[in-house]
Amino acid sequence: MTEERAAVQSKTPEELYAELIERVKKYHPSDDISLIEKAYLLAAKAHEGQLRRSGEPYITHPLQVALILAELELDKESIAAGILHDVVEDTGISMQAIEQEFGKDVALLVDGVTKLQQLPMEYHGGGSLSHDKNEERLELQAENLRKMFLAMAKDIRVILIKLADRLHNMRTLRYQPPEKQKRIARETLDIYSPLAERLGIARIQIELDDLSLKYLEPDIYYELVEKISARKSEREAFINKVAGEIENHLKEAGIKNAQISGRAKHFFSIYKKMVNRGKSLDQIYDLFAVRIIVETVKDCYGALGVIHEMYKPIPGRFKDYIAMPKANMYQSLHTTLIGSDGRPFEVQIRTYDMHRAAEYGIAAHWKYKEASDGKGAGKDEEEAKLAWLRQILEWQQDMSDNREFLSLLKDDLNLFSDKVYCFTPGGDVKNLPAGSTPIDFAYSIHSAVGNKMVGARVNGRLVTIDYEIKNGDRIEILTSQNSKGPSRDWLSIVKSTQAKSKINQWFKAERREDNIERGKEAVNTYCRARGIELSALMEKELVDRVVRKYGFSDWNSILAAIGHGGLKEGQIVNKLRELYEETHKRILTNEEVLQSIEDVSIRHTPSPRSGSGIIVKGIADISVRFSKCCSPVPGDEIVGFVTRGRGVSIHRTDCVNIVNLPEFDRVRLIEAEWQEGSDEGEEKYVAEIRIYAADRPGLLADISRTMTEKGISIQSLNTRTNKRGQATLDMTFETGGREELRNIIDKLRNIESVQDIERTSG
Repeated sequence: MTEERAAVQSKTPEELYAELIERVKKYHPSDDISLIEKAYLLAAKAHEGQLRRSGEPYITHPLQVALILAELELDKESIAAGILHDVVEDTGISMQAIEQEFGKDVALLVDGVTKLQQLPMEYHGGGSLSHDKNEERLELQAENLRKMFLAMAKDIRVILIKLADRLHNMRTLRYQPPEKQKRIARETLDIYSPLAERLGIARIQIELDDLSLKYLEPDIYYELVEKISARKSEREAFINKVAGEIENHLKEAGIKNAQISGRAKHFFSIYKKMVNRGKSLDQIYDLFAVRIIVETVKDCYGALGVIHEMYKPIPGRFKDYIAMPKANMYQSLHTTLIGSDGRPFEVQIRTYDMHRAAEYGIAAHWKYKEASDGKGAGKDEEEAKLAWLRQILEWQQDMSDNREFLSLLKDDLNLFSDKVYCFTPGGDVKNLPAGSTPIDFAYSIHSAVGNKMVGARVNGRLVTIDYEIKNGDRIEILTSQNSKGPSRDWLSIVKSTQAKSKINQWFKAERREDNIERGKEAVNTYCRARGIELSALMEKELVDRVVRKYGFSDWNSILAAIGHGGLKEGQIVNKLRELYEETHKRILTNEEVLQSIEDVSIRHTPSPRSGSGIIVKGIADISVRFSKCCSPVPGDEIVGFVTRGRGVSIHRTDCVNIVNLPEFDRVRLIEAEWQEGSDEGEEKYVAEIRIYAADRPGLLADISRTMTEKGISIQSLNTRTNKRGQATLDMTFETGGREELRNIIDKLRNIESVQDIERTSG
């Protein structure tokens, strides 16, 4: 930390507040600071007695966050929210109270940066978090990021406050335990620094990068600091010499009011060069850059011509970000030159407006006016900068697996730093991730173009769809109304998250019903293989909680997501089991089981002629449910399974769900038997059988005729035939009992080409 920052850090809350007000008054058109004052008084009282790990009063942190926001020249609502950003999370003040005192704008900003919950730090053994805690932290990190992105969509100031909060936490990270230092630094480098870059806020991004490197690679960081500091006088002498030469030549060329300065590249940038090029610091020569700031775009190109006459440019090292701005709207001319002493150095040329945009990014466009609506200008620029955010929101709504969400988010942010520039036939510029294909290009234009794409031309020549786009390519997409849509293979070809999201959306929309059935079968198969009774887990409250957790509208949407591969069936079933065990923590004792049965029998006293035909634990005609997984009928060996508050479900003893029942649930099994005479009664029971046969014309007609002759009504019949001509038929119908069922099966076995028949067993 610099001496200046260390001095600021040691100031009292009163001194920090006075400095904050002084900064705000320098740029804000109004002298009314009552909103900020009220926020400070409330936060100071709420955080009273709280200390940071450094030993300072906690209120110094929100004040430092507000000071960073004031450096970005944000409005008073943002400053107030920065001061209040921790009061809901760390004190007893509610969000409703914030809204009542400060209005909806401030409340929205505070809520956007308030984490969903706190995860307690629990250390085990050598100080590392347990696997379960790491999983829990991963889930929480993903959910907090989702919440933040949704809040950003409503108001971009949310992320500006969050970045200021993260920056001050990184400045004071030395007070945290080593394990936490590395975790926070890694998250900063993966998420928050790229976000700052996306928003074009170089001032924050550079410091976040360097501070992350300091804690992730301390040896390398301090070596860089030492070596670059040792060359400081030499570097300053070179820059002063170059700056003087350039200034004289610019004046001679009629370019006035040019500001020329030099700086060493920041440590993380140098570190990346060392890693990417496999070189040591001594082998990297362009460690600093000269920056020329002029008044107009015309002067930018004029200055470029002047310095190219003065020094020899290195081929391939010129980039025109004025004509083709970066995705975060950064504009500048970059060129690398050879000095008179043979030393290479970079020159950046931009206007004063471009320089402000490069330093402050989207914050530079947030101009405020004293108007009745309280909203600022510069919204067009803001919308252009946030096109990528809308894309992230599109795919994150359907990305339910938190691990996959985090992975794609990091990929999307990291891809940003490496772009290719290409052109539409009309000459419009498109920036795409390096390695992008014509498919990525098509989806960057519109979903409909990508979905109907059948080919592409690059620079007038037909190319394959996996062609890797190069800078300057002119791309034309060929479409056809007869196209059947994208192929799943495209998902492994495309590079951009936007294209992946739109391809997945197409599959989900086009094949929803199929996906629902596929998802249902996947869940049932998973449960059968592990002996899980899905019906017990499908309590409405549990299902609703899972649906809400993963951001879907209903259970069918979850099944569809499983069907198309967006979710894993095990993930959903295990979450249901986790919630089930959480709400049914105590295992019933035998006495409680018996009491539960007796209570059920009292609540559901049957009439003399409408009994269930079941005796459970010696109690006749109590309320029971016949399980659909194995469909028991009179004559089958049966067993009861007790679910508290829902009575008893009756299963066959050979049901897969009973055979594979987990040990902790076996206490819920209870003796059950058919009442004498049940097999001969008029009651009807649902039976399910599976018929295996060689497929032939008339097979279904023969089966249907046999059932009609026996007076049996078929409730459902599902058939499928494989490539070898083997047919499998699943049939559901009503029967009076095991003896009648046996007779039906014997009759069906005599049908031509029927090979085998079995009852489904769960």
